[in-house]
Amino acid sequence: MKKLLIATTNKGKIKELREFLSDLPLQLLTLKDIGETSDVEEKGQTYEENSRIKALFYSKKSGLPAISDDGGLEIIALDGAPGVHSRRWLGYKATDEELIKHLSKVAKSLPDNKRDAYFRTVISLALPDGKTRSVSGEVKGVIAKKPLKNILKGYPYRSFFFLPEINKFYHENQLSKEEQKLYNHRYKAIENLKPIIIEQLRL
Repeated sequence: MKKLLIATTNKGKIKELREFLSDLPLQLLTLKDIGETSDVEEKGQTYEENSRIKALFYSKKSGLPAISDDGGLEIIALDGAPGVHSRRWLGYKATDEELIKHLSKVAKSLPDNKRDAYFRTVISLALPDGKTRSVSGEVKGVIAKKPLKNILKGYPYRSFFFLPEINKFYHENQLSKEEQKLYNHRYKAIENLKPIIIEQLRL
């Protein structure tokens, strides 16, 4: 069975990517599975640049095809911030709790008619020979004035992200299995990436 490396240490992402790729005949490995502890600096100015940097780095290190994603929350009233700096919105790699505290202040200051936001992601597939392909996915919602009490570890902003179409928060405890796919930006990207994985890995 062909192997594919999920090049992230984010447990939430690993869980989602394992689930979303479960229908492909692949052995999905994590960095922990292969004993890879190296870190790579994300110097890119876009989601695509960062996802390619990570996927290429770990593919070449491991000799395996690898996927990595980069994305973030984009608040329209803030000109798309925090965007590519979502995890480092405070100027450093903040904890979930710190980011939620900061977004709580931002959420209270947004006018009722200017709360639109997007979650966007770009996922890149890299091969050890240096070849890469990238795809994207997005979901639109609004920033709630107050967050859900339950925090989804690794995804602090989802506690604020409300989906008016179904009157639910973008949180796995709120969404049905079907809704988790319909409204998941990473799932949409993976669905776009699957034909490329099948082609490139000759599944």
